[in-house]
This record gives sequence, structure tokens and C-alpha cells, in this order.
Amino acid sequence: MIPRPAAAISGKSTRPAPAGFDRRLIAPMVLGSVLNPINSSMIAVALVPIGIAFGAPPAETVWLVTALYLATAVGQPVIGRLVDMYGPRRLYLVGTGLVGVAGLLGALAPTLGVLIAARVLLGFGTSAAYPAAMRLTRSEAERTGQDSPAGVLTALAVSAQTVAVVGPTLGGVLIGAGGWHMVFTVNVPLSAACLVLGVKWLPRSGAPERGQRMDLPGMALFAVLLVSLMLFLMDPRPDRWYLPALTLVAAAVFAARELRVPDPFVDLRVLAGNVPLVVTYVRQLLAYTTSYAFLYGYTQWLEQGRGLSASAAGLVLLPLSAAALVTATVTGRREAVRGKLLVGSVLQIAGCAALLLVDADSPVWALLAAGTLLGVPQGLLGLAAQTALYRQADPERIGSAAGLLRTFMYLGALGASAATAVFFPHRADTGGLHGLALFMLAGSALLLAITLPDRSLARLTPTPRKA
Repeated sequence: MIPRPAAAISGKSTRPAPAGFDRRLIAPMVLGSVLNPINSSMIAVALVPIGIAFGAPPAETVWLVTALYLATAVGQPVIGRLVDMYGPRRLYLVGTGLVGVAGLLGALAPTLGVLIAARVLLGFGTSAAYPAAMRLTRSEAERTGQDSPAGVLTALAVSAQTVAVVGPTLGGVLIGAGGWHMVFTVNVPLSAACLVLGVKWLPRSGAPERGQRMDLPGMALFAVLLVSLMLFLMDPRPDRWYLPALTLVAAAVFAARELRVPDPFVDLRVLAGNVPLVVTYVRQLLAYTTSYAFLYGYTQWLEQGRGLSASAAGLVLLPLSAAALVTATVTGRREAVRGKLLVGSVLQIAGCAALLLVDADSPVWALLAAGTLLGVPQGLLGLAAQTALYRQADPERIGSAAGLLRTFMYLGALGASAATAVFFPHRADTGGLHGLALFMLAGSALLLAITLPDRSLARLTPTPRKA
């Protein structure tokens, strides 16, 4: 049997629990977990129409991407820690409710600044569902004694990755039907559905253990560290020297505090002793830097460098969606973490190299082939990282560990948006796309380099644990 952590939530529900994994949890878990990837990906085809509507260049509209990921990079581990302390239901309902409010604010936004504020709210609102889902998965494994929830983990990964790559297509359709406002309005019915499913099916949780305290200073220092770092990366100029200085100071104070307090926000002692988990976070960062650089950079190039409409650009990315979906679905039942990471990183390298051959005169089949080639690693790498984290993380902190995994994913997205702003300072031309492809190629090569020698990945198997 798996040891039951003190904060476990199963058994607190007023409804009878089935013998196996409670399948009623899957719908709210999956729907809530896709809110962030759908909002992060739909915006890719909306950047150009929004820029035209507000008279803003790409260097300004990229903040619509950065704002969401910066908020989410901070929000995921913070809310994940709250999930560990207070249970998933409360945080899930508050977060998904905030998504609906943010959707209305974005749809009615009169200025680009208000639109960016709506994206910040979306970032915080979408930060609750994934840590809640991972906590529920762990709790169900503890309750049933079945330490192999591969089907549930696959459902989470497949749904998130599928929505992420379908997002541009869906965004293009919505924009064609009602303008860019629709990519915000769609959050209202999604939020309502999450609230109904969450109220109906998510189990209630008891009060947190006595003596547990929220590490508010640690959370604040973590936020300062990330915000100052990314503000500098978005516009690295000599006269902004104070931002990296602030990052270093915040990091030093954060580390000193987290090593000293009894109940830290991020337990650095445990994290430092769990090298495989740290490496999993680094892989997540590298994989998603490449993935999102392609999503944002390639999509903008299709519209400006290739001259396609937003709807047509979304359709060109359909093979990306199909390849990711098929790959994740076919390989999901077998954990095979190391094999997925190796194959995924090699295919990412090949896909980045293929982008160097694309130009404004490339035929449509070549554009489709590039998306297909890079869709396969998207179906492998995210699923492998999620499975690795489930096996490597401390069960008592699975919510905050899952939040940190998403944080590194969003840090990759932030790095990708920063790179996109650097290579496309005024418009998305072919020269900028090739420069971005070289950047992606370097990250993919590094991903392969840190995976090849890691033999510990082969030992990540669903062996039962004893109490």
C-alpha cells in the first residue's frame, strides 16, 4: 500500500467512494486542467488582429503572452501549496470562477492595457486546476492502493497537449466568426462548466493540520524573483541593470529563508536532495521553450511572413494537433519515460532543422510537414515529464511539485515569447524565423544531452510501495 500523507483528502467526501479510481473526478480534472493551455495557445493567432485593433506592434502585443505566463509561473506553485494544505476543491472552484471573470473583462477591454490585465487574471485563475488534479490522482492512488494511474495521467497529458495544439485552430475559427474578442468570451461557458462539475463531483476536504502556516514572505520573494527576471529578459538593456540585481538579491533572500523556516513554501532541502526531480524541471523548461517558440513564432510568421489569414494559419497547424494527439494516446499507457524523452528530443532537433528550409515561397505541404514533425515530440515530452514527476515527487507535496512543473513549463513559454520579441522586433519575417529556429535547435540539443546519460529514468516503474 502507498503511505497515506496527513493531508490526504480521500475519506473526507460525504459521498460513497468506489473501489477503483473514482471516474467521476476525471471530467472536472480534465476540463479545469485545459483552461491554461487553451488560453495560452488561442492567443497565438489573435496577436496580429489585436495589434491591428489597438495599433500595437509585436513587441507590445507579446505582453499578452508574457502576462499570462508570468502570472501562472508565480501562481502554479503558490496555489499548488495551498492545494496541499487546504485540499483541491476550494482552490479549484475559486480559480475556475476567476477564469470566467477574466474572460468577460477581456471581451469588453477598451485598451491593450486592460486586455493585458485580463490575461494576468486568467493566469492566476487557471493555476489551480492542474495541482488540484495531481493531488486528487495521488489521493485516489492512496485510497485504492493502486500505484499505477497511467490512464488518468495520460488523460491529463493528452487533453492538455491536444488543447494546446488545437488552440490556434480553434482561435482562428473563433476570430473568423466574431473577431478577436471571442478568444476571451469562450472562457465564460468553460468556467461555468468547471464550476458545475466541481461542485457536483469534487470531494470536500477537512481543515489543514494544526501548526501548518502559509509561507507568505517566501511566496512574495518567489514572485519578486520571477517577475524581475522576466522583465529583464523581455527587454535586456544596460539601463535596466537593476532588474537582474534585484533577481539575485531576491533569490539569495528566498533561499536563506526557505532553508530556515520550519514549513517553507519550497522545501529547498528536499528539492536539493532529489536531483532527478530537479533535472525533470530543467527538461520541462527546455522542451517547452522550443515548443512555444514554434507555436508563437511560426504562427506569427505564417500570418506576416507567409501572408496567411488567422483562420488559415490555424488550419495549417492542424497536423501539429493530430500528431501530438495520436502520439500521446498511443504511447500513454506505457510509461517508458527515458524512451519518450530520447525520441522526443531527437525529433525536436529534426523539426527545428526543417524550419531552416522554410521561406515565404515554400509550398503548403512543406508548411504542414513542419508542423507534423514537431507535433510528435509534443505528444511525448510533456507526458514523460508528468509521469517522471509523479514518480519522483514527495507525495505530501504533490500539489506544489506539480505546480512547479507547470512553472518551468511557463518559464519556457516566457523564454519563448522573449526570444520571439528579439527575433521579430517589428514584423515576423523569414530571417527572424530562421534565427528563432537556431535558438530552438540549441535548446533541443541540450535536452538530448542531459537525457542520454540519465540512467535513473529507466528505473521509474510503477512498483507498489509498502507502508
